[in-house]
Amino acid sequence: MNILLRLMGFVKKYWVRLLFAFLCMLASTAFMLIIPQLISQSIDTVLADGELGALMWLALAVVGAGAMRGVSAFGNAYLTEVVSQKTAYDVRNALYDKLQRLSFAFHDQAQTGELMSRGTADVEAIRMFFGRGLLGMLQITILFVGISFLLVRLNPLLALMTMGFLAAVGWRAVIVARLLRPIWLKIQELMAVLGTILEENLTGVRTVRSFAHEQEESDKFSAQAEILYDEHIRATRKRAFNLSLMVFLVTIPIPLILWYGGGQVEAGALTVGELTQFIFYLTIMAMPVRRLGFMTNILSRTVSGGQRVLEILDTESVVREKPGAVELNDISAAVSFDNVTFSYDSASPVLRDVSFTVEPGQLVALVGGLGSGKSTIAHLIPRFYDVSGGRICIDGIDIRDVTLDSLRKNVGIVQQNTFLFSATIRDNIAYGTVGADIEQVIAAARAAQLHDFIESLPDGYDTWVGERGVTLSGGQKQRLAVARTLLVNPRILIMDDSTSSVDVETELLMRRALEELIKGRTTFIITHRLSVIRNADLIVVLEAGEVVEKGTHDELMARSGLYREIYESQSVVGDGSGEDFS
Repeated sequence: MNILLRLMGFVKKYWVRLLFAFLCMLASTAFMLIIPQLISQSIDTVLADGELGALMWLALAVVGAGAMRGVSAFGNAYLTEVVSQKTAYDVRNALYDKLQRLSFAFHDQAQTGELMSRGTADVEAIRMFFGRGLLGMLQITILFVGISFLLVRLNPLLALMTMGFLAAVGWRAVIVARLLRPIWLKIQELMAVLGTILEENLTGVRTVRSFAHEQEESDKFSAQAEILYDEHIRATRKRAFNLSLMVFLVTIPIPLILWYGGGQVEAGALTVGELTQFIFYLTIMAMPVRRLGFMTNILSRTVSGGQRVLEILDTESVVREKPGAVELNDISAAVSFDNVTFSYDSASPVLRDVSFTVEPGQLVALVGGLGSGKSTIAHLIPRFYDVSGGRICIDGIDIRDVTLDSLRKNVGIVQQNTFLFSATIRDNIAYGTVGADIEQVIAAARAAQLHDFIESLPDGYDTWVGERGVTLSGGQKQRLAVARTLLVNPRILIMDDSTSSVDVETELLMRRALEELIKGRTTFIITHRLSVIRNADLIVVLEAGEVVEKGTHDELMARSGLYREIYESQSVVGDGSGEDFS
């Protein structure tokens, strides 16, 4: 009930439409219950009085009641569908918005296929409840109560004979609902696993093909699909058995009614029309009983899906904006790390007591081997993660005291793994800058040494990139990502190994352009290019998450420490102008 009540919070804004749908449902139910009474009167009128004229009027009344029932049923169906679609729209948007705002720590653990399942199959289960289940359950209840009252009014003893069977039907529905809920929860979890397998296979299709692993992937998908199939069959078997049993329980009283009711007709306690009316009502009762099995299934799926959706909506982001956070505007872009400690989990710290200060407009190179913490530092500055200890300040202000939007507008980052959207080159470059005109886009592309390549394409800046940028080379994607960040014109720029996939000639062109663009801008560069490191105002050398050295190139070379050891070992390989080191 707690899950259903929370889901009802999404529908309360549409209470007017839901109220009219409820009124239409009441009208439809009322006309449904009136028709057996009209038929009863028609039978008694013909048999007792032989009034054919009255019979005609009663027949017209039956037709009219049927027509009004159809109109009100249409209103109920239409309005409930509108409410269910609007509710699903709100739930889906709330879920998507939540996923957009959860920290990197959440997405590091979450599986894409699992999240996609919650946003599709689970939201659809919620929509079905508001479209068919909510008012459907109310209509079943009203029919049960209404028909029970009418049966008792017709013949109390005959009605009581049938009530025991109806109670058994209700009891069975509750039992089956409890049995189906864990099954549907498992089915939805299995669908999420299947979606994850599909998403990973499609994303890594080139890896699959290159290792000739198609059959193994097909077998893995087939095995998971078979498990899902078996659970669906299990749920269907229980639902079908339940439906058949409930329909059977409703039909059991009919021979009893005919035997006892016939005796009542002979004794004059019932008319033929009233006995017919009694049987009609019992037949009508079979309809909500059949629907009760369907509603039980919907309810079980809704509770399971709602539980999974609410789990996401209830998830608190590790990175949260403080109440009363200030805007970060007109900064000089001085950055300081003060005894910063960070770990993705409590067991293994990634950074330990990292401290250094960057003056406005300085170029900082972060140097170290794999796993030394370079990229982690880059992710902490825009608060993709929060520090575990210590603090990071911009212009002396703790970044946890400023709004996330204003912080990230001032910090531009070119990720090591470039992601591009399925859109045009122009749209991808202008992604972070709303309203950017083509001249600004071209200027950013020129700065990233990408303009000439774009102009050589048949559609120029309107060329479609393709999903995840598969139509571009690694170097082209990274230059496009550089252009996108430069167009935002952030005061603090982070280049996370953004020149790793470009050739030496292109890297040289990019460096010349960046030399002008980074003037007056605080820039952090994570790179294996010695040529960039030599020119940095500050070099921070990291090892196992700790700062072991910091200074300029000349200062560090004079200390004969780790930096000099790395530099000289790479100089043996090349002249230091463009060779990589790790």
